[in-house]
Amino acid sequence: MLRHLLLGAACTLIWLTPASASSVCRDDTLQLRGEWGEARFRVEVADSAEERAVGLMHRDSLSAGAGMLFVFSRTEPVSFWMENTLIELDMLFIAENGQVTQIHSRAKPLDRTPISSTNDVRYVLEINGGMAQAMGIQVGSDVRHPSILQDGAVWPCEVGN
Repeated sequence: MLRHLLLGAACTLIWLTPASASSVCRDDTLQLRGEWGEARFRVEVADSAEERAVGLMHRDSLSAGAGMLFVFSRTEPVSFWMENTLIELDMLFIAENGQVTQIHSRAKPLDRTPISSTNDVRYVLEINGGMAQAMGIQVGSDVRHPSILQDGAVWPCEVGN
């Protein structure tokens, strides 16, 4: 019960600071928007093979407004597992143009079962398990971050930012 109250409070805080409040694209901030509204997450970027291999393993918590953005060098199907990951996570699979194409909710901690994209993706955002549903984040949501290939992005960073 306390976890649900804390998650609700965190969602409220994220919603109260809409992504449009800041149009500056920053490496440490990922913005999401859709029919459900807008949100920002503080993100760590995992853009090397070594960083992607470690991801969020061995951490016992992740703050509500935080996440990790996995950036791949090619657009292709990807697969994850939760080995050595101690916290439940939502995985948002994101196409090269910055659009969410799939959401895997509440990945089970320490599970070695592969969690694969159903199509080609370039990015994956991991956030706390249940957060996507609590916020109403849906497939088709737009993502803005400097790591998203800007040419063809559905929500590009503004020129000069």
